[in-house]
This record gives sequence, structure tokens and C-alpha cells, in this order.
Amino acid sequence: MRTILLLEDESELRDEIAAFLQKRQWAVLQAGSLAEFAPLCEQADIAVIDAMLPDGSGFDAVRALRRQRPGCGIVMLTARGETHDKLQGFDGGADHYLVKPVKLLEFDAVLRALSRRVATSWRLDRQAGRLSSPDGAAIAVSVNEGSLLELLARHPGQPASRREIVESFGEDWRHYDERRLETLVSRLRQRWRGETASELPLRAAHGVGYVFAASLSLA
Repeated sequence: MRTILLLEDESELRDEIAAFLQKRQWAVLQAGSLAEFAPLCEQADIAVIDAMLPDGSGFDAVRALRRQRPGCGIVMLTARGETHDKLQGFDGGADHYLVKPVKLLEFDAVLRALSRRVATSWRLDRQAGRLSSPDGAAIAVSVNEGSLLELLARHPGQPASRREIVESFGEDWRHYDERRLETLVSRLRQRWRGETASELPLRAAHGVGYVFAASLSLA
């Protein structure tokens, strides 16, 4: 089941759309402002974004999300239907631009079409201690493995230094044997390979530390 993040400040409309989507078998997260939207972005497969919000612009939210989550699907759903508004939405990274009022069955069809082609990410469920790949393979991870993966997820595409990783474990960098980190990474890779018959995109960054070479979201 794909997760839709619905950013709409009109609560009655948001509840109506969310209820419809849930009946259509979507998992739905709701936000009424940019402040509520930001911490939920990592959990979304597709974001539905209004243009006019109480604490900023939906167009800015689209641009920020496209930079943060290149593989996330983005649909703008707004009353602003002028050509220059549509162009601004598409230029910012929206996949679709829908003008209110929209027929909900057509809206669902747009989401399903987008869902078939958006890139889904790897996902780390911190509470459950579980790492999942886009194709559904999954393994349990230890506390330190989860800390490593969470650190990498929070800095997509960027390597984390060995010191940052060790300190994320709650360890003192000055007294930590780096071979323990190498062993942890090696065992995590081997376990993933052994349980899923595929490779984990956890790479060494020469002279720095490690990087996760794929989109990794947090749940």
C-alpha cells in the first residue's frame, strides 16, 4: 500500500479527501500547514499539495520536496488554475497539477497512474527495527545498525563520517575501535545478502565513512 501525504488547510475538504482515499485502499497522512507537512515528508510515496497555505506557499513546498525526495510523486491540488500558476507548479517539480473542484474518481486514477511510475525508496522503520527495500524484501536491524541507517537517511546522498556514525551510537569517538564499525557494516551487508539474495546499497566513502547509495526514508 502506497502512502499519500495530503497537505490541505481546509479541514473539512481534507477530511473528505482523506476518507475517500482510505476507502480506495491508500494509506493517508494529513497536514494542514507547512509546519505539519515537513516532518511527514519522509514517509510519503506521493504528496498532494495545495498552493495557498496559512504559513507559506505550496509552490515552495513542491520545490523543497523535489530536492529532498527526488523519487517522490507530487500532485498539486489547488483552486489556482491560471496558466502561470500551472507552469510554476510544473517548473517546481510537480508531476500533475489539478484544479479544484476535482472529481474524486479521476483524482484516484491520477494517483494510481503516478504510483505505477514513481520510484519508491528503501524504508527504515525505527520503531520496529526493520529495513525494507522497494521490492518488499526486509530484515531486522539492531539498535546500532538502525542508528547508522537513520543517520544516512537524514543526509541523502551524502557520506557520514566515521566519527558522526560512532557518536550516533552514543560512543566516545576517541576511545572507539573503528574495526567494530567495519565489522558492523560487513555483517549487515552479509545478512542482507544472505536473507534477500540481493546487495545492500551501503557503500564505503573512501577517506570519510559510509553513504547509502539509494533513497532511504524513515517511518
